Order: sequence, then C-alpha cells, then structure tokens
Amino acid sequence: MTVSSPRILRSRARRSLVAVAAALALVGLSACSSGGAATSGSSSGGLDTVTAGKFTVATGQPAYSPWVVDNKPENGKGFESAVAYAVAKQLGYTKSDVVWTRTTFDAAIAPGPKDFDVNLQQFSVTTDRKKAVDFSSPYYKTSQALVTTAKSKAAGLTTAAELKKVTIGVAAGTTSLSVVEKELGTTPKIFNSNDDAVLALKSGQVDAIAVDLPTAFYLADSELTGGKVVGQFADTSGGDEFAFVLSKGSTLTKKVSAAVDALQKSGELETITHKWLSAAVAVPVIQ
Repeated sequence: MTVSSPRILRSRARRSLVAVAAALALVGLSACSSGGAATSGSSSGGLDTVTAGKFTVATGQPAYSPWVVDNKPENGKGFESAVAYAVAKQLGYTKSDVVWTRTTFDAAIAPGPKDFDVNLQQFSVTTDRKKAVDFSSPYYKTSQALVTTAKSKAAGLTTAAELKKVTIGVAAGTTSLSVVEKELGTTPKIFNSNDDAVLALKSGQVDAIAVDLPTAFYLADSELTGGKVVGQFADTSGGDEFAFVLSKGSTLTKKVSAAVDALQKSGELETITHKWLSAAVAVPVIQ
C-alpha cells in the first residue's frame, strides 16, 4: 500500500473543501431560481416580480382617457394609471420603481406565463377568465350612465327630475333598464342591443341612452358626433367589477388584493375615482 505524503493529503483536503463549497453554491442558486413560477426576480421587499426591484404594470396600446390620459400611463394621470401607482406605493414601490409595458386585451387574459406583474385595462372579473388568470380584489364597479349628443335636449340636463322628462333608450336585458326605472321612475324605450339604441339616438327616436360608464365614454368619443356623457347614476348594483389581472397562481395576487383593499378602506380609492371618473371628465352623479 502506498502512503501519501502530508503535503499531498493537505492538497486533496483543500480540493474536497472547494468541491463541497461549489456544490453548496449550486444548491443555493437552484433554490433561489425556483422561488416563483413565471418570475425571475424579487423586489427589495421580498416580492416575486418579473424584474428585481421593479413593479411591472401592463395596460393596452393605445390606452384611452379617462383610464389613461394622453396614452401615457407613466404620467400618473387617468383613473387606472393613478390606481396602479397607488397600489405600487402600498406594496412599497416608489413611482420610479414602476415599469410600464403594453399588451393586447386578449393576450393578457390568455393562459400561460406573463411578462408583467399586473395588468389593468378595464378587465371585468368573470368565472371563465378565472380559469386562465388570477384577479385581484376589484378596484372599480361600473356605474350606469346616460350618453347623448350636443344637439339633444338631454344634453344640458343633470338631475333626475329633469331627465325623467326626456326619452331614454336602453338595450333589452341589461342592468341599464332596471337602473333607469329605479332612479328616474320612468319606463325607457327598449331595443334589442346597444347598437340599435345608438341608431335610435342618432335618428332622434330617443334623447339619450343608458349604458355602463365605460361604454358611455367609448360611444361619446368614437360613435357619436358631438357625443356627451350627461351623468352617471350612484347605484352600482349589478355592475361589472374591474380588477388587476395577474398570472395564474401568482404569489403577488394576495398582496395586490390587500393593497387594493387598503386603498378602499382608507377612502383613497374613492378619491381617485371621483377625481378621474367624475370631476376630470365632467360626469356628475345624477341626483
């Protein structure tokens, strides 16, 4: 049997220690990389995010007012832009930590990993969508609103007493029908669809039509000449709930929901809603 010298034994021992240290380092790296499904980094606060130390928020391209002003979500102007920054602050991120990206509506709610932490572009929470993505607590519940044209006699009316004297159109089977009956005490003209109601408004068959507020903004801007949102009803019963979209099983879902809940409880969410969905766009609550 050959006996190794002390020098050789010390050399082998050093090589063994180096090998063990390298193996432990690999184990540590492996453990870090498996921290979150579909994420690659974490913030200084310990949140799993797609980019370390950043909070990546997605919205549509383009993003329209009053949800985002001037198609620049980074300016913090517009309802959803303001909500995103408020949630980021609740999570411990500064404004400079927020990174904006763009996606289509359909891509955001499709199954699979995401390149964003949260996405908001008026996503209604539905059972089918929940199969593919996570939703946070809702940050907005849609109200019903009246939209008309500048030439209509309904254009300058803002109170329930005034509006009950004009002819309102609604689509059959919608929340708008019950809200108009309840809030104005009148029976509106019923049409097969919102498209038919819009045609009736354009032809003068009705003085205004009742739709949810997001649809009212769209119709006033894109479908009607001289379109105007007259006002919105305080009653939100039956309205769609808008929430942040996250990847399915995201470790951020509960934390984002808690942030939204905190904003709701403190009254800050109500303040943001009034600023951007009432005052800034001159859409008063119909009294």
